[in-house]
Amino acid sequence: MSLRQQAFKGVLWNLTDNLSVQVIQFVTGIYMARILSPSDYGLMGMLLIFTVLSDAIMNGGFSTALIRKTDRTDTDAATAFYFNIVVGLMLYGGLFLLAPSIAAFYKAPLLQDLIKVAAIPFVVNAFFLVQRTYLTIRMDFKTQAKISVVSALAKGGTGIGMAYAGYGVWAIAWSGVAGAVVSCMLYWWRSVWKLRFCFSWRSFRELFGFGSKLMLSSVLDVLGNNLFTLIIGKKFAASSLGYYTRAYGYSSLPPTVLTGVLSHVTLPMLSRMQNDDERLAKVYRQMLRLSAFVVFPLMVGLALLARPLIVLMITEKWLPCVEYMQLLCFAFMLYPIHALNLNLLQVKGRSDLFLRLEIIKKGLMLGLLLVALPFGIRAICIGGVVSSFLAWILNTYYTGKLIKIGFWSQVKDVLPVMGYTVAMGVCVYFVRIHVGSDVGKLLWGILSGIVSYIAVSFGCRAEEIKYLMNLKNA
Repeated sequence: MSLRQQAFKGVLWNLTDNLSVQVIQFVTGIYMARILSPSDYGLMGMLLIFTVLSDAIMNGGFSTALIRKTDRTDTDAATAFYFNIVVGLMLYGGLFLLAPSIAAFYKAPLLQDLIKVAAIPFVVNAFFLVQRTYLTIRMDFKTQAKISVVSALAKGGTGIGMAYAGYGVWAIAWSGVAGAVVSCMLYWWRSVWKLRFCFSWRSFRELFGFGSKLMLSSVLDVLGNNLFTLIIGKKFAASSLGYYTRAYGYSSLPPTVLTGVLSHVTLPMLSRMQNDDERLAKVYRQMLRLSAFVVFPLMVGLALLARPLIVLMITEKWLPCVEYMQLLCFAFMLYPIHALNLNLLQVKGRSDLFLRLEIIKKGLMLGLLLVALPFGIRAICIGGVVSSFLAWILNTYYTGKLIKIGFWSQVKDVLPVMGYTVAMGVCVYFVRIHVGSDVGKLLWGILSGIVSYIAVSFGCRAEEIKYLMNLKNA
């Protein structure tokens, strides 16, 4: 099977994986949001920065280092495995000890016990990171898709059952534990890597030398992205944070799915052509245009139809999150493009540049946050939009240096897609203002958006459609 065919099948299985999981989580989230209160989600939002930060440290960049290493050995994998377990236990112990201080910081006593449950997945995940990495190396995304779906069902079933039984915020915490345990069991069952009782300091130094910079970059990324929740949780009421986290979750859904697919497939694929700049640049530009072709109309459509969507899904008690969601849609529009630019640095082995970029971007983000904070959550969301655009300019600086595809080249590549998206947006806007009911706005808005976008794309003979049709027959 050719690399192109492997990539196409990988994209399909990853898309199946991500869409299936997100649909399950989406449906579960709707049911739970109807039962639970904004304050319940606000409490979990207060812990988000600590849990996601720990997850970034947990991965440590070792998975990416193993994927990129063409001469990897079983000793390398065993070294990464035992390192992950040690880190997982240390993270859980650290959060356990910090629990009283975190609860005191937010003045929410319940957090002291809540974080002890929410942190359990860090230890569980440590036991299957290498198994998952080896499936990625083999580009076996079919097995990963099946495991993800079963784990999502276990997580969703636990959450719904506990929410219905009246456990409140604990339903969210324990559902995460259930999903992690099921994933661990299934990855061990389908593992293609066999455990070895060995540890090599030489392997550790080599993997850590590359992976540590990615880990620090991930930590900075998490800190930057979650500073908003940390400060909103401290400065505003828990319900306000609940509105923000719901808006954040819904607006990030489409780009997260697409980015998960692209990153998971393109990293092992592009790593195989890391020394062929001409071929690398060609494939990279195709991925760039395709990601914009899919995510731009989704985000604009989601922003325009946010109000009827929120009302119909989780009732009018969540209406304050609509404006936040609309703004965040434009912040997340460029998310897959950011991921592709950063993926290239990993493929080229430049984790040092990756880290440098994160330091610069997070400094800018912090500055924007401090400026926006006195003006409320709406201003913070606007700052997120500005930050995302500036990040695109910064990310493309090194892309231009490495494979001659800088900012203006990328703008030129996605400009036609912007035109198709604007045409679709105008159509959806006029449908929305002329239809009365929320159900009508949503249904007719989605239908008009799909039809107009496809019609404009075919009418303009979009290269992305031609590429997709050729890819299917590869």
